Amino acid sequence: MRVTELMTKLPSTCGPSTTVAQVAKAMVKCDCGAIPVIEAGRVVGIITDRDIVIRAVAAEKCPLELTAGELMSRPVATLLSDASVESALKVLEQNKVRRAPVVDMSGRLVGILSQADIARSTPLPQVGELLHDISQGFDIGHD
Repeated sequence: MRVTELMTKLPSTCGPSTTVAQVAKAMVKCDCGAIPVIEAGRVVGIITDRDIVIRAVAAEKCPLELTAGELMSRPVATLLSDASVESALKVLEQNKVRRAPVVDMSGRLVGILSQADIARSTPLPQVGELLHDISQGFDIGHD
């Protein structure tokens, strides 16, 4: 099974200068917790609802005064669209992330794949292991 078979195609995106308020509204509109950050057609980061809480709210910064570029996680782990689900699992596990933008061979965003997409569609034994390993902890560093 390939990543393209499970991913959400053409996810909502933003730029580094997009306000956090706009990002949050996009998350509500598309019912998602992560928005890839695009600059010059390339994925430069990803901003998650968790990034907003940890890097803004918990740090006692006003999210309404910040941009996606200030809070996004980077570098961002990406997946190639023709990658196998097994290799995608390894990337998610190694990077301890729950989702990753999917890019084509030229590096352009074509989708996003989440652990939930994999869990819903794949009976692989690695899924349980992935969920366990990712849930062990997250790096909350900015860079």
